[in-house]
Amino acid sequence: MLLITKLNVPQERLAYAQRAVEYGGARNVLGMHIETRLLEREGMAQTNFSTQLPAPNSDLAQQVLKAPYVFDFLDVSREANERDIEHALVQHVTRFLLELGAGFAFVGRQVALEVGGEDFFIDLLFYHLKLHCYVVIELKSDKFKPEHLGQLGFYLTVVDSQMKSQHDAPSIGLLLCKSKNEVVAEYALRDSAKPMGVAECQLRAALPAELQSTLPSIEQIEQELAECCQTGCSRCWL
Repeated sequence: MLLITKLNVPQERLAYAQRAVEYGGARNVLGMHIETRLLEREGMAQTNFSTQLPAPNSDLAQQVLKAPYVFDFLDVSREANERDIEHALVQHVTRFLLELGAGFAFVGRQVALEVGGEDFFIDLLFYHLKLHCYVVIELKSDKFKPEHLGQLGFYLTVVDSQMKSQHDAPSIGLLLCKSKNEVVAEYALRDSAKPMGVAECQLRAALPAELQSTLPSIEQIEQELAECCQTGCSRCWL
């Protein structure tokens, strides 16, 4: 019934039905995938997998990543920093894993690496059961910068050296940022020696423009509450 009422194109119904089987057939998960247009986002992350991973792993890895990632289940503002987002994602790890997709297993948060007597910490570390490799995820609350990939590439080198077994495929990295210039990201990925991808993450679902214009800003709400508390008006239940 959900497929019939939410989707009008038969091909889309079949595709989402197949994905429901892959994810275990839960109705609420299927509904979330339809609402967030999962199939339209799969394989859309900018990566260098075609040059840094052997086929057919490169094609499979490309399909595993998506863009953008939608984290509208998090109770954080658009201005949240990396640590706030990271903490919220771990607090909602089940929803986070559903958004990442099938096959991801959570390894840890702020995973410690020691190199040359210095300590470094990976934001989020996963293992992908189909790709048979570690997936290093770094969070950036600002716009993408080329130097972000240098840090991510360093982490991948260390994970491959210290954690990867002989049975594991090369680790891949995913940089999640607030926004990115696609041309800059393409150039930054082109010469990277490590398999990495860049994708935007949305902390809140986008509202239609006509609704955005009618909603008060955070500053307006705070000012209104402050005035209510000062005057003791009946509108303020505090």
